[in-house]
Amino acid sequence: MKARMNPFAVAPDALKSMMEYSGKVSALGLESNLQELVKIRASQLNGCSFCIHMHTRDARAHGETEERIYLLDGWRESPLYTERERAALGWTETLTLVSQTHAPDADYDALKPHFTEEEIVSLTLLIGLINTWNRISVGFRSMHPVTARSEAA
Repeated sequence: MKARMNPFAVAPDALKSMMEYSGKVSALGLESNLQELVKIRASQLNGCSFCIHMHTRDARAHGETEERIYLLDGWRESPLYTERERAALGWTETLTLVSQTHAPDADYDALKPHFTEEEIVSLTLLIGLINTWNRISVGFRSMHPVTARSEAA
């Protein structure tokens, strides 16, 4: 796979704005591990290897376990995630796949016992943001770093 372009080089001001917005969304108060789980799950759904690579590394840096990262694609069948995380992951899936799901009331209602209204807004902004980054990375074919071991494969 070959990159189509480097959007940071082509439109630095636009991407600087995205980076600034990312920082602001990250600072809205949701716990770091939850943010990383949301970013990984949306990136899995969107097939964004660049963002999966980035956010699994970030999750590990925030103390996330390998087991929870590996099982994230099957979170509904695993007891390793809290009810708060499950509600967030369900909302992540429904908004990432919004053209199919149309954001049903059940997925929204599942958030209410675990998130304040302000946190629901923050979570929704986070999901929208990672979906935008996924589209940038997939659209321009951004490549994750390649290690010596993966080069040999």
